[in-house]
Amino acid sequence: MVDITHKTNTLRIATAQATVVVSKPETIHAIQNKLVPKGDVFEMAKAAGLLAVKKTPDLLPDCHPIPIEYTAVAYQIEDLNIVIELTVKTIYKTGVEVEAMHGASVVALTLYDMLKPIDKGVEIRNIKLLEKRGGKSDRKAIPENLKTAVIVCSDSISKGIGEDKSGKKIIEKFDGLAISVSDYSIIPDNKSIIQEKIQSLCNLSYQLIVITGGTGLSPRDVTPEAVSELIDREIPGIGETARQYGQERIGTSMLSRSVSGLIGNTLVLTMPGSTGGVTEYIDALFPHVLHVFSVIEGKKHD
Repeated sequence: MVDITHKTNTLRIATAQATVVVSKPETIHAIQNKLVPKGDVFEMAKAAGLLAVKKTPDLLPDCHPIPIEYTAVAYQIEDLNIVIELTVKTIYKTGVEVEAMHGASVVALTLYDMLKPIDKGVEIRNIKLLEKRGGKSDRKAIPENLKTAVIVCSDSISKGIGEDKSGKKIIEKFDGLAISVSDYSIIPDNKSIIQEKIQSLCNLSYQLIVITGGTGLSPRDVTPEAVSELIDREIPGIGETARQYGQERIGTSMLSRSVSGLIGNTLVLTMPGSTGGVTEYIDALFPHVLHVFSVIEGKKHD
């Protein structure tokens, strides 16, 4: 199965549709008046659909087992057409469109099976996905021409001892998100130097500044303090989200001292100094964190 361990749980919703066409009005009359010999057609088919949704990963090899938290089946009769709509909801890492389509298909098959003794002309048509929400389908577009900078804070790397990996990993991950980095710099983990660099970027109208390194527990790690003194509006939820995401993967994530917030209209994010740490932060935060710029833009127009 596809690796989804890097994804985060979000509300996922999918609605699928299937149509069963009968050949005569008498069949519709029998359904509505519960005269079909095999029993209550709609209730039986609904029960089959609920089971089908839950059994989807048992039948489709590449389908992840998902905690199904809601399933609804609705019917609409249009002349000789019975339109089935089945909706599935979950809070998980991957979507439920296959579950919805599988459920709608089995509802339709159950209708067919129950109606065939009284109507030899029953057909199943147009099984399709009507809507899906959650995950990639809900992502807002990356702001165009987002002016972005990456700062690596490290005494040793700034002296040429060792090679930067975390800053380059951020740039690589951003490239996959179509975020272009205009300024990439390596500076010592020194409060005044960090603050001077941040302020210079803010003066140049950079919208996003990502800082890696200097967030550990050593007295020499001063990045959080340097950034906190400059922030106008801290956004605690950013760090909380990243730490929670990391905590599910490695216990030591609780030790991160990262801070995030706005300096004017510039979003500043601090991240750990390891490639694993920045990978987790970006997977946890992007692209959702960029919604902050939509909020800022909205306030400009108020």
